[in-house]
Amino acid sequence: MTTNTEHFGGSPLALGAERNRVLRNTYALLALSMIPTVLGAWVGVATGITSAMSPMISLVVFLAGAFGFMFAIQRNANSGLGVALLLGFTFFMGLMLARLLSVVLSMGNGASLVMMAFAGTSAAFFAMSLLSTVVKRDLSGFSRFLFIGAIGILVVGIVNVFVQSSALMMTLAVLAILVFSAFILVDLKRVRDGEETNYVMATLGVYLSLYNVFQSLLAMFGILGGED
Repeated sequence: MTTNTEHFGGSPLALGAERNRVLRNTYALLALSMIPTVLGAWVGVATGITSAMSPMISLVVFLAGAFGFMFAIQRNANSGLGVALLLGFTFFMGLMLARLLSVVLSMGNGASLVMMAFAGTSAAFFAMSLLSTVVKRDLSGFSRFLFIGAIGILVVGIVNVFVQSSALMMTLAVLAILVFSAFILVDLKRVRDGEETNYVMATLGVYLSLYNVFQSLLAMFGILGGED
């Protein structure tokens, strides 16, 4: 027999409905964030603004802009401003992706490589999304190891800006694909388990993982399959 209390706050039904709402809003905002990302990438490729920067300046702009946006988003995650900042952040990230996109698109099969990277990123997202519905284990402890791995990738990636090693870039790309695909699983599982109740922050986490997976696949395909 179902009692009326199941339809109010604190009940299993109400908690389940809230988790589903956060998950739906996360997916919706994630889909919306692709629009400014593509727009930013197009502006960057068309104007060549990021390609004109030196690697050092590009790195400084990227780190300052990315961390600045993420700090502001976190501070305003419970308001409409947080959504606006998130969309501004995705435009910025698309703009910063233009440097790599320009290199890949200059190859004879560049457009195909971009589509392959997009398809691979989509496959990783749908696989992790599906896996998040069947995994019952608490993955919160696993996220600590992933965070350490992500910091290691970031540090070595910064070093490689100066070293310019294709072999090291390839290794980093493979590791980033594995680490950030796992992050997608962890972040979506946290929403499903009710551990993340803010869809703006949930979207930010999944977006960053998708961005890194796409960027890594694009770099890897450019190294392995690029044609002059």
